[in-house]
Amino acid sequence: MAKTTTKQTVAITPNELERFLQKPSSSFTKKDIIDYIVANNVEMLNFRYVGSDGRLKTLNFVINSMDYLDAILTTGERVDGSSLFSFIEASSSDLYVVPRYNTAFLDPFEMVPTLNILCSFYDNEGEPLKSSPEYILHKAHNEFKKTTGYTFKALGELEYYIYDSKDHNDSFLAEDQRGYHESVPFTKFEHIRTEAMRMIAACGGQIKYGHSEVGNFADDFYYYEQQEIEFLPCEAEFAAEQLHIAKWILRTLCDQYGLSISFAPKITVGKAGSGLHIHMMLEKDGKNMMTTKDKLSDDAKKLIAGILDLSDAVTAFGNTIPISYLRLVPHQEAPTNICWGDRNRSVLVRVPLGWAGKLNMVKDANPQDKTPATKSANSKQTVEIRSGDGSADLCLYIASLIVAAQHGLTMPNALDVAEKLYVNVNIFKEENKALLASLKALPASCYESAERLEQKRKFFEKNGIFPQGLIDSTINQLKSYNDKDLSERLYGNTNAIAELVAKYINIK
Repeated sequence: MAKTTTKQTVAITPNELERFLQKPSSSFTKKDIIDYIVANNVEMLNFRYVGSDGRLKTLNFVINSMDYLDAILTTGERVDGSSLFSFIEASSSDLYVVPRYNTAFLDPFEMVPTLNILCSFYDNEGEPLKSSPEYILHKAHNEFKKTTGYTFKALGELEYYIYDSKDHNDSFLAEDQRGYHESVPFTKFEHIRTEAMRMIAACGGQIKYGHSEVGNFADDFYYYEQQEIEFLPCEAEFAAEQLHIAKWILRTLCDQYGLSISFAPKITVGKAGSGLHIHMMLEKDGKNMMTTKDKLSDDAKKLIAGILDLSDAVTAFGNTIPISYLRLVPHQEAPTNICWGDRNRSVLVRVPLGWAGKLNMVKDANPQDKTPATKSANSKQTVEIRSGDGSADLCLYIASLIVAAQHGLTMPNALDVAEKLYVNVNIFKEENKALLASLKALPASCYESAERLEQKRKFFEKNGIFPQGLIDSTINQLKSYNDKDLSERLYGNTNAIAELVAKYINIK
């Protein structure tokens, strides 16, 4: 079968810049950006970048001359770093934001033709800002490539709740906590999800699929519905970028429709929380290296071992607020203990189905199609960590997973660690309580997470990936919540829990 050409791929891409320029975004140059702006009468240019609060920031430019446009795209602009990052002092706060041409996309919300470009941060010496999360992720991935010979690919499963007045949504309600893959009319906000998916794809996002999720319920005032958009595997830096853009699009779209949205890990006690599951994959020379002869490869198992070994400290970047730990409890679609398994949703790291079995499924489903069955030369196998949530600093979280994966690939006893921590049962069932008790638990609070990071900080600081000051500030921030015994203190106090949830409903 002939391989799809770049020209064919560009012809059907939803990214307007790629179609116009007839090239993938990874090849965009300054000249390409200028050519598109001139040919399409683009009037405005936005620089976009992410601050320490995890939200997309904006700097607007009116394109008033060719010289000015060229200067913006060549030199970037100054911004106040102390207003973006808590670790930057006001006495020396100026930073440069410099555009990355391969991130350019047409703004889906502006009536006036407007181009958006994501930026990187640079200090007064013109060097990358060492504590910038996007640069830490870039450093982690470069070190990983150099040390292991692999490219680290990742994809996020972005879960969120949309909610609206209960009066507007009182018919054809799905059964409580039974919203998984429901269709209209039993799901109320599919139109928001599909519109957002089209916008995300037009902005360059590589989407796998979207669907309604398990969580749906109503209280005295609101109807809540959980949704998910899952992406395709891509290089780690882009995996974080498209999640940032997706969150921005979903929030903006819901605001325009007069709806509320939350990526918070917990909406209420007793109902499914929202996670941020991250799938990981090792690639070399364009080939997925997670399997050998349709079985999980040794290096995939080593990656898992490294993730498990540092997983308690990784929560410092993936579970950053007190209500994160109200989600990490038994029977709530979230992990509690450090272990892994095949197709097992009670474990921390799950190995999902990877199309490694029989090849005749499509032939069985379509007996009228006489086309010979073929097998893809490239495996789809990934492994998934299920602990993270919407409070995660996306760049730092994925960077910490890369550090952990590299740790596993270079750890002498990695395969032994993987073998000892493999489970093939639901660890939350009564008959498996002895097994559950034998497994190390994930942290139960921000304070505990900080303690685990403090114990294992050397792995993250190795090779200068995570600056010492950033580790210090992360530990201090987590400890400042003073939530070490929060679950015990809140037990049975529904009003206090509701107040805590409301405090963090719009986090990141």
